[in-house]
Amino acid sequence: MSPLPKLEARELSLWYGPTPALKGVSLSIATHQVTALIGPSGCGKSTFLRTLNRMNDGIPGLRLTGEVRLDGHGIYDRRVDVVDLRRRVGMVFQKSNPFPKSIFENVAYGLRVAGESNRTLLHERVERSLVAAALWDEVKDRLNNSALTLSGGQQQRLCIARALAIEPEVLLMDEPASALDPIATAKIEELIYALKSAYTIAIVTHSMQQAARVSDTTAFFYLGELVEVGPTETIFTNPLDKRTEDYVTGKFG
Repeated sequence: MSPLPKLEARELSLWYGPTPALKGVSLSIATHQVTALIGPSGCGKSTFLRTLNRMNDGIPGLRLTGEVRLDGHGIYDRRVDVVDLRRRVGMVFQKSNPFPKSIFENVAYGLRVAGESNRTLLHERVERSLVAAALWDEVKDRLNNSALTLSGGQQQRLCIARALAIEPEVLLMDEPASALDPIATAKIEELIYALKSAYTIAIVTHSMQQAARVSDTTAFFYLGELVEVGPTETIFTNPLDKRTEDYVTGKFG
């Protein structure tokens, strides 16, 4: 028997009012792998990513059919605690969004919200998260400084550390390096590669090269449909669908 996927969408369709954004998407996201979601702007990849921790909840006029399962359990079940779901399935956004607080308090934020006040535990978890986000050596002597003094790449790694501090099982990343320079982007990519041993990662990226470098599996979205999914090397070198081939070879996008 093949192992249960960490996350799985089944026949997932979503509408914003009368406008369809996703059309019958079925996709499995394997444990301890990086799954890249690629496709042109407006194809539904970010919308799909946000369905995986119910980040679309609350959008007026939104309607959803099908299901998303985490460890085999439906996350849209009425009994699901959305706060707990988002603790298990963390998110890193395209634009780094540090709070106007110290570096330490940014990372500790989620723990404090959850009621943790033990200073020793907070310090241990903050250090561990900054180490995991490859930022500890750069900030360990200025943890009380404002997070807003960090560079763009450091701010994005701080946001990753903040997501890791609450010990999620899954990390969703929505174009985490799109606003960064090549050196900062390379650090984020190295980090993604290192993190997959401990986390299941799904990443939306507009960069073909980035998807090829960091992911194990690639899913190509077009006009709200999942056109093709497979091992990353296969998607980029021998795709089955002409639309996938045209996109990855740069004929449109």
